[in-house]
Amino acid sequence: MIDAMYNGISGLNIFETALNTETNNISNVNTVGYKSDTISFADQMYQNGIGKGVNVAIIDKKFNQGDLKLTNGTYDMALEGKGFFIVKGETNDVNYTRAGNFKINADGTLRLPNGYQVQGIPASNDSILSSDNNQIFTSLYTEFLGSQVLTNAVEKSTKTINAKATNYNISAQNDPDNKKGDNYKTSSSKIKDANALSIAYRNELSLSSTQSNVASVAATNQVSEVSYNLNQLTNELDRVEIYIGTTKYTQSFRGDAITTLKDLSDRISSRELFSSSVDASGKLIITSMLPGKSVNIADAKVINGSVTASPIPLINTTPAISGSGTARLSVFETALKSSIENAGGKYLRINSSISEKNLSATSIGELQLKLTTLNVSENPFGTISVEDGAIFVNQEDNKFIVGRVVTAVFTNELGLDPQGNNIYASTKESGNMIFGTTENKIRSKTLELS
Repeated sequence: MIDAMYNGISGLNIFETALNTETNNISNVNTVGYKSDTISFADQMYQNGIGKGVNVAIIDKKFNQGDLKLTNGTYDMALEGKGFFIVKGETNDVNYTRAGNFKINADGTLRLPNGYQVQGIPASNDSILSSDNNQIFTSLYTEFLGSQVLTNAVEKSTKTINAKATNYNISAQNDPDNKKGDNYKTSSSKIKDANALSIAYRNELSLSSTQSNVASVAATNQVSEVSYNLNQLTNELDRVEIYIGTTKYTQSFRGDAITTLKDLSDRISSRELFSSSVDASGKLIITSMLPGKSVNIADAKVINGSVTASPIPLINTTPAISGSGTARLSVFETALKSSIENAGGKYLRINSSISEKNLSATSIGELQLKLTTLNVSENPFGTISVEDGAIFVNQEDNKFIVGRVVTAVFTNELGLDPQGNNIYASTKESGNMIFGTTENKIRSKTLELS
């Protein structure tokens, strides 16, 4: 009789446990990323062939994919597929969660509502090119020059290139008169050169995003040398002529032969993306400021009254090499930087990058979203965007990568130990975590439902 009562009580106790399990599932129906529990029973020991009641065999989590709900929350993320977000609590222990209802903390780090820090690959500023010692975008850098995201599947890397300048439209001034005939530039021509080269640089940045495997060959500038005979320029009836592309440049005699050629040189230098100089022998040197660009330089003449002087000037042109890959981009950047500095401005380019190659526990850490803390900009915030775990901060036309959320998978996720607050801890049964690669996708502005 006592055994029978004990068997019945064990059944009631187990029924209570099962009921608690199911009611816990029901109560968490709206918990982000919650995984329901399933309970299994087992009979207890036997004595003389008679069973001694029932007991809990195991309570398992069902790690089935939950429905995904678009929330439009800036920091919300959901895992589609297997795996877990990696987080750290106050004790610095590594834990795991499916809940992606993240927020930004006052210190700029990405966290769970309970304060756990989301772990990922922090971005680093691996290359900076500056006109001076300044290495951060300040309010003085008002001119947008370019912004591009570059990905490299082989290196498993993502890089952002961002370039800005101070306002060269205000700082540009005419060159002093003693530079006439020696690549002399007016303020307006300096501004035109900088504007044209900034457009060319942006085009090159865009092109480079599709040419990660292209051979790196430096571009060069076309240089033409035109050898005028000074003895052919002697009086007011004389003039010099030359064609650059389809444009004819004519300069009448003024003062002496060198002065006349300097006047011609200055007219050519006022042309967008060209500079020109004259040496003491009367050699006119015309340089295209746009790397890789070829232009026809032809029909150089000295006209005496109405008669073309003979012999005609010799033109020797070193053609431009178009180049390719990163070396070509570097040459375009150097040309742009020089044009901005020539206009009295300051140039600044910052490369920020992350790499998943050789990923290890020591290469991940907290994710910082403040650009001031990351030494990128004196303006801390911008618009956040997430692309499959890669986090970007957008400030006006510039886009900076600040980090990437990484995920963990386990050989036996059923061996994870639930800690509450949507947190799991690894155990011997779960095995050590493995970084997720192809097992999942991270969806932005989305949450996984219970």
